[in-house]
Amino acid sequence: MTSAPSEYFISTPIYYVNDAPHLGHAYTMINSDVFARWHRGLGERVLYLTGTDEHGQKISDSAAKAGMDVGDWTDSYANKFKETWASLHISYDDFIRTTEERHSVAVRKFLQAVYDNGYIYKGKYEGLYCVSCESYYTATEAIDSNCPVHKRPLTVMEEENYFFKLSAFTEAITKWYEEVDDSVFPDFRKNESAAFVKGGLEDISISRVSLKWGIPLPWDESHVCYVWFDALINYLTAIGYGSDDPLFEARWENSHHLIGKDIQRFHCVWWPAMTMAAGLRPPRQVLVHGWLLVKGEKMAKSGGNGVDAVSLSEIYGVDAVRYYLMREYSLGSDGDFSLEALEQRYNVELANNLGNLLSRVTNIVFRNLGGVTPGYSGEIADRAVLDGHISSFKDHMNGYLTSKALEEIAAMVRYANVLIEENAPWKEKDPERLSSILGDLLEIIRLAAVALSPVLVSASPKILEAIGVDAKVIEGNFVSELEVGRYVGGSIIEKAAPLFPRIEG
Repeated sequence: MTSAPSEYFISTPIYYVNDAPHLGHAYTMINSDVFARWHRGLGERVLYLTGTDEHGQKISDSAAKAGMDVGDWTDSYANKFKETWASLHISYDDFIRTTEERHSVAVRKFLQAVYDNGYIYKGKYEGLYCVSCESYYTATEAIDSNCPVHKRPLTVMEEENYFFKLSAFTEAITKWYEEVDDSVFPDFRKNESAAFVKGGLEDISISRVSLKWGIPLPWDESHVCYVWFDALINYLTAIGYGSDDPLFEARWENSHHLIGKDIQRFHCVWWPAMTMAAGLRPPRQVLVHGWLLVKGEKMAKSGGNGVDAVSLSEIYGVDAVRYYLMREYSLGSDGDFSLEALEQRYNVELANNLGNLLSRVTNIVFRNLGGVTPGYSGEIADRAVLDGHISSFKDHMNGYLTSKALEEIAAMVRYANVLIEENAPWKEKDPERLSSILGDLLEIIRLAAVALSPVLVSASPKILEAIGVDAKVIEGNFVSELEVGRYVGGSIIEKAAPLFPRIEG
């Protein structure tokens, strides 16, 4: 009897519908898309979630400023995000909008559970608030009375609110950090969150009376739920909280939230406390990535340095953009974006190394072997070397170290290019040895195409087809295909068309 596939739930932040997406958003989406594709390749049943955050003061103000009905405003921007993700080949399974009825039902159920468990009380809020990030800040967190993220003046707020007893969860959150392996990844982000918790937690306001664009509290409909409290619950909504979904528990047990470091406090401090207050376990893991920077500053449309992901992919190709973002930056750390670095990665690793290898090998097979491919022999390509690269690649992918994983494949392709120069198949007169040389090179090309398939979503199928392998092998449990020696040959092929034309400066 075949066992049911394990559940794997990965989510992105849900994006504010107050501006069009840029490359910073795309960085989050491409990371999560690669992880989702990889886990599908492991044979797991993946639920990959993204969406839009449509409540709050910022959205209400943006719609009013544009002279639009707030519902029409949110519809138009939600569609912009969907169109952008489609153009970047993002394979999400669910797109949630916080204005959907299913989310309202889940939020009200969650709020009532936290309220009934005694973790919500009524009080008066006095303090500093940033409309741009919908967040409260203390005087010590403010920088010259400005928001530390948006560098804009903070608003002094005073109103009657309901509060969440965040302070009651200091020990429980600390225990979560200590006892759950990789609860926050990478470790230095966990250490930052732990230091924040150790500094003392204050209760947080979770409602507004001066704003009507939101979800009313179930016990007091004169208040609407604070946008961040509402937004975080989307992760539960999508996996069946409030709808008696039989897969809810299994999905939540293996839940992974991918976020940017600017919303680390909400996801690594507030969210685990909220879930515990509602009687749930905390999420399995929060993956925190750094910022894409432009000349040292965070990329943002509002800052005038946002890069349009769609325009970039139209110039360089979607695969090139996806590869660069996954290869150039380590998850967790900030990184400066530059067109020069993108072109360098593209020309060296995709055009010169991988693309040229494919072209040279298929050309020789076509010219010298009548287009019939030989299989892997292991005569020139050391199986131990290939096994080492593939084993390390798998380990890095399983550990969310995509940049290191891609380096293993880049190194394997470089190894193939050394082999082709050392063995000079274009000069080889012995048919058996020629077959051995080309069969080993074709096997390396096959391994590279399969391994890179979560990243090079357009090119990988074309590479496989060019060497006579059915591209359907990367549609299912493709990780099983990453076994050295599976290329048996016997296919009739033609010379491969250039997949990665060099970018000339």
